[in-house]
Amino acid sequence: MNDVAVAIRMLQRNESVERVLVVDLDVHQGNGVAAVFEDDERVYTFSMHGEKNYPFVKERSSRDVELPDGMTDGEYTDVLMRHLPQVISDARPELVFYLAGVDPVKGDRFGRLDLTREGLASRERYVLEMMKERGIPVTLVLSGGYAESDEVTADLHAVVHREAKEVFK
Repeated sequence: MNDVAVAIRMLQRNESVERVLVVDLDVHQGNGVAAVFEDDERVYTFSMHGEKNYPFVKERSSRDVELPDGMTDGEYTDVLMRHLPQVISDARPELVFYLAGVDPVKGDRFGRLDLTREGLASRERYVLEMMKERGIPVTLVLSGGYAESDEVTADLHAVVHREAKEVFK
């Protein structure tokens, strides 16, 4: 079951929101959310993911950005900065679900990208500050992470948490 899709459908059923943006920065395409909302113009799905990574047959998000293997901090940030402002403008969301995957970090067993911890922290600050500046509420969902140990994965998720606390303090 896709918890983000279920949450959005419940919000829609209760008429709590009209327009939702899903920002999925897990290294794997947000294929489940994309499939559920492909024909729902009230939900804009944005996925930045590894082009050669699972799933090998991709669904169609509102905007998909495929990334080459080995992408580093600067390259990743440049791509994100080129797309996210336009995504927000196009989506006109009342609420954002942000899937903050930590699997783009170098050393992830399935990630195939080469972000550093600092690059991850920078990504979090950028995304969350964009939403804060626009007054858009964010539901932050920790997702994806397959580091060499559970402790490293948890530590990377803590980076996400620390940056969120800092932005919204």
